[in-house]
Amino acid sequence: MSEIAATDHVAVVYQPLKTDITALKAAVKKHEQQAGCAPTRWYKTAEEDAGAAATKQAISEGAKTIIASGGDGTVRAIAEVMRGSEVPLAIVPQGTGNLLARTIGAPINDVEEQVEAAFYGERRKIDLGVAEIKRADGKVDEHVFLVLAGMGLDARAISLTNPKLKKSLGWLAYVDAGMRSVIKDKPLHVRASYDKKHARNVSVYTVMIGNCGLLPGKVLLIPEAKLDDGLLDVVALKPIGKMRLLSWVPIMAKLGWENGVLRKSAAGRKIIDLTHDTKSVVYRRVKQLQLQVPKEEAVQLDGDDFGHCVALTGRVDPGALTLCVLPQWSERANVAEFAD
Repeated sequence: MSEIAATDHVAVVYQPLKTDITALKAAVKKHEQQAGCAPTRWYKTAEEDAGAAATKQAISEGAKTIIASGGDGTVRAIAEVMRGSEVPLAIVPQGTGNLLARTIGAPINDVEEQVEAAFYGERRKIDLGVAEIKRADGKVDEHVFLVLAGMGLDARAISLTNPKLKKSLGWLAYVDAGMRSVIKDKPLHVRASYDKKHARNVSVYTVMIGNCGLLPGKVLLIPEAKLDDGLLDVVALKPIGKMRLLSWVPIMAKLGWENGVLRKSAAGRKIIDLTHDTKSVVYRRVKQLQLQVPKEEAVQLDGDDFGHCVALTGRVDPGALTLCVLPQWSERANVAEFAD
């Protein structure tokens, strides 16, 4: 367990429009007093940077632990600043998907327990995904991702998602945009190479680079993904046959039935081994993946639209972020979040 000294203070970086500030302040005050540490300092995120500047200020002012309160986008922006800092991060999930929180087994609606992890939890290092996004004008942006980076259908769906619909329906808004993409969009032609091996041309609906494998709606996209194995898990959804809608049948069977049902039991896993199909859904574990496309294509990081690019490189930064976790969280984690 972590111990916070009397001279240490915790910082809270929070998204003001999503955070239940009354409940959060009450929980922080309680644990702050129990720990006997210095008063907590509070920082609002700014719309233009999702909390990056606030996090930089919190670290420069000596925060020993940072509590991030917001959705996946806010947590991602905060983690980007905290990369390699050794300052631990505790998550108070307040967003649509809360995918990292669900992956590590953190409670979604228990602010008390979320804050408890910041003051008393174990400190566990996890990997960060790093995305280098090359634009059509040659400019290259670098950003981290905690969950998934993607190019293809997933990124198109996110770019098409109606913000008002997302606010009212949550992750179901992505389904609306995704169905529109499935109906009208053709497969994506990509030149891909991994771990600096020879490139090859592939036709895919989407390519996603995962640090962990959970999607909104508790869809387990990458069952074997681990947050601290020093690797990224790549999944490509490939079209089989000429009928576009029919080609999605084996993909949905793989993601829904195999990953969501069979994999939960020993007998089910044996069935998977006997009927292993690698044609429509292809997995690969890598340290680096490079993707190039002939024309601009949408790209997403952790469910946020990051514009369009002509090339995307994903690589892993092992152990680059420290999370605050409680021991009981591992019992309800959705995937194997920590390597043995």
